[in-house]
Amino acid sequence: MDSTTGLELPEVPKSLLVIGGGYIGLELGTVYATLGSKVSVVEMTGGLLPGADRDLVAVLQKRLETLFAKIMLNTKVVKVTDQKSGIRVSFEGAGSPSEDVFDRVLVAVGRRPNSKIPGIETTGVKVDASGFIATDAQRRTAEPTIFAIGDVAGEPMLAHKASHEARVAVEAIQGHRAVFEPLAIPAVVFTDPEIAWTGLTEAQAQADGRDVEVAKFPWAAIGRAITIDRPDGLTKLVLDKGTGRILGVGIAGAGAGELIAEGTLAIEMGATADDLRMTIHPHPTLSETLMESADVFFGQSTSVFKPKRK
Repeated sequence: MDSTTGLELPEVPKSLLVIGGGYIGLELGTVYATLGSKVSVVEMTGGLLPGADRDLVAVLQKRLETLFAKIMLNTKVVKVTDQKSGIRVSFEGAGSPSEDVFDRVLVAVGRRPNSKIPGIETTGVKVDASGFIATDAQRRTAEPTIFAIGDVAGEPMLAHKASHEARVAVEAIQGHRAVFEPLAIPAVVFTDPEIAWTGLTEAQAQADGRDVEVAKFPWAAIGRAITIDRPDGLTKLVLDKGTGRILGVGIAGAGAGELIAEGTLAIEMGATADDLRMTIHPHPTLSETLMESADVFFGQSTSVFKPKRK
């Protein structure tokens, strides 16, 4: 199955193998595990959700290790055979079984843009080697009367990014001055707990050699998380070391997707850690973790000890 047919099953399979430990595989895997399937996940890299910061993934993985039957990392699927007893899958990887049998197999190793549109070759529209349609900042293609938005217009393949592109394209078609130039696009993995991030990630900062400081606040130190019995979360800020400007925000925990918009707004507004810590947040709420993270940056958190910044 792919992620489309994976939503159309007439029954809940007794056992399910998810090939791919990205957001699609983990989202659907957690759904079926919650419904009663014995779910196993295989990922060819060394960690789930490649590209996401490891400290955020750790919060989710700790829960998935109790929810899933197996999580097989650094493992490849080398053969799949359909049999009467089920689907026999052969694996290659240290610490993984050589083979196993499953009722269903979900292939979630990525999506391709649907740019093979009949007649597109008769236009001036340019399609790159990955299948994405080239557009300018107004989402106009090389054919001036044709615009492209959504997955065909490039990463990230997210519905809210497509909606924003549509707004820009329509305004451009109407003759208004509009461009698609977000400073941050939030991403949410709708598992339980959720993971959300926006702007610059810590991993990206390290790869780019950016001089940043990371301020983290554990949810175990916030009253609201304790009252809802979800203290396993984490909120983090990625900040410019010199100015304290907020460059990225990451959240792992229950309802993280509902909280990440504040981080996106902070980045778009050019806010600093000082702006965030001086913004009064309602108590007791999970939103306080953003304010508290800013307090951590200054060494002034009343809930988490960290020496004051010089």
